[in-house]
Amino acid sequence: MLVRKLLVYAALAVAVFLALSLVSFWLAVRPPRMTIPLAPADFKLEVEEVAITTNDGLRLSAWLIARPGAPAIVLLHGYPAEKADMLPLAAALARRFTVLLVDLRYFGRSEGRVTTLGFREREDLRRVVDVLAARGFDRVGVFGLSLGGAIAITAAAEEPRIGAVAAYSPFADLRALAHELYAWMGPLRYPFVGLMRLWSLLFLGADVTAAPPVAAAARLSIPVYLIASRDDEQIPFRHAELLRDALAANPRAEFEFTDQGRHGMLAPDAEQRLERFFLRALE
Repeated sequence: MLVRKLLVYAALAVAVFLALSLVSFWLAVRPPRMTIPLAPADFKLEVEEVAITTNDGLRLSAWLIARPGAPAIVLLHGYPAEKADMLPLAAALARRFTVLLVDLRYFGRSEGRVTTLGFREREDLRRVVDVLAARGFDRVGVFGLSLGGAIAITAAAEEPRIGAVAAYSPFADLRALAHELYAWMGPLRYPFVGLMRLWSLLFLGADVTAAPPVAAAARLSIPVYLIASRDDEQIPFRHAELLRDALAANPRAEFEFTDQGRHGMLAPDAEQRLERFFLRALE
């Protein structure tokens, strides 16, 4: 009888563990969307609504602020925000650049039933570059915040038309980030994250951790501007250190590491620094 009870309890524990990993997976790929109460008119910006079609037929929503003859900067928001979050930066950069703000798949007004946390979004960014190229913009830089920064790095390693990347607090390795997020589980975090990767394979057809930005960064020779804070409460600073080490052989890589600043808090002069970086990189 005791053995039977122990087996029942063990089976229940395994079932709960499986269910918790499945729920955690779906919360990761279908998080509550953040609505940003900003509009282009708030910054006196005139934008063109642009639709970008992905390889799997989704329509991404974007705002284009065109400046003929100027280099183009693509702005990618963080998780789980939307393109309106990038409007203050867009307003500053629009004085010198063409700016394209994009809602990543699933977020904002873009289509998609899930986010793939950068895995398919890197190909989406290549389609964004296609749209800019079709309009005659052949000098393209990308700024990404958090998830957007990770996407920018991975896409740039595969897309030669991206001439420069600036990334604020991107993760270096999604699998490592998940292990850190579930560190409270102790050794159980490893099978737990393994199960989440299994759910990714089953439901999305791919392991979304399979293309870490740190591996892509090691292949980059274009100008890269990496920004991170040691005080970041969402992306541990260790990720910035891993990316810095991966970029060590790139003489065109620049780093700005600060001691203070919560996740998403750009420095007061960040807009000017980014403008100077992209002017140098895309001249």
